[in-house]
Amino acid sequence: MPNEHFADVNGQHLFYRVHGVGKPLILLHGGIDPDCFGGNLAELAKSRQVIAVHLQAHGRTPDTDRPLRSETMGDDIAALIGHLNLSKADVMGYSLGSSVALQTAIRHPDAVDRLVLVSAAMRQDGFYPEVVTAFKQLEANAVTFGPGVKASPLGKAYPDVDWTNLFRKVGDLTKRPFDRSADVAKLRVRTLLVFADADAIRPEHMVEFWKALGGGQRDAGIDGSLRSANELAILPGTTHYTLAVEPMLSEVVERFLRTASKAVG
Repeated sequence: MPNEHFADVNGQHLFYRVHGVGKPLILLHGGIDPDCFGGNLAELAKSRQVIAVHLQAHGRTPDTDRPLRSETMGDDIAALIGHLNLSKADVMGYSLGSSVALQTAIRHPDAVDRLVLVSAAMRQDGFYPEVVTAFKQLEANAVTFGPGVKASPLGKAYPDVDWTNLFRKVGDLTKRPFDRSADVAKLRVRTLLVFADADAIRPEHMVEFWKALGGGQRDAGIDGSLRSANELAILPGTTHYTLAVEPMLSEVVERFLRTASKAVG
């Protein structure tokens, strides 16, 4: 299909699909499933050019000897933006993809115009304790999970993926403690945070993340002029696992992306 491409960046053979026309939006999937956004991808592509990337070892992007790290995958996205001669692009990521999107903005601020983080955490303890425990067990459980996904419709859609290896590498990534709060506080890119009301992330951490971006500091005033340039959305009736396909997501994201630009900081 003419909208399917590969870009050779940072030693990676990065696969991406292009949907729609308009201002570019780089779309980054969650862990394991590169098609996790369902119908929201088509909705977003109605008003802009959506560049849906398969991250290292996912979907049609082959793996390399490089470990999975949000930082290096963020470098890949910045390199892709340069490869496509985009100057700047909006970047949106969900779950694992949100960590990659955040690192793209932290490490390459000149490449990102607006940033959308869906179910993102600043620190590992932003997740509920049982989620952190599951992350720490994922690498060991890869031998169980991998064959199950290989036999599933997702596995049949991407037969070249080594699913057991992918679970191992994602587990090696997610078991590692991290704290990006200092970098978040320095961000100057306009940002939208989106969470589920029954997310894998603790509500206290959602607010902490929001406040680190300058939100929740004061009343916005009658005319709204004192509100933060950044935005927070918590979608009702959703979980971490349904958020990416929730129709409200594309509505909230499109509203944020089309509003007039306002300086941050």
